[in-house]
Amino acid sequence: MWILRTADEATQPFKFRILPGNVKTIGRAASADFVLDAPLVSRLHCQLKAGPAEIEAVDLSSTNGTYVNDHRVGRGTLRDGDRLRVGAVELVLLRT
Repeated sequence: MWILRTADEATQPFKFRILPGNVKTIGRAASADFVLDAPLVSRLHCQLKAGPAEIEAVDLSSTNGTYVNDHRVGRGTLRDGDRLRVGAVELVLLRT
């Protein structure tokens, strides 16, 4: 199982779980799988495709971009300990 969570000191804490083999979306819209109601997050911001060893993040033409370890990506790979920034929120990926 994968966990995406904000840092402990985050003013707005978020925690999302995703199992390998699943595809989830992140965004402000109620139709997103993981709702992230925060500044600079698009309605449907990005898509996550979870595999057993990594997660692929795909930007869904968001206004403010999707970042993996501070690099803007259209499509990027995350592994345990990597950071995903969506709008003004930075999430850390943990494998459990």
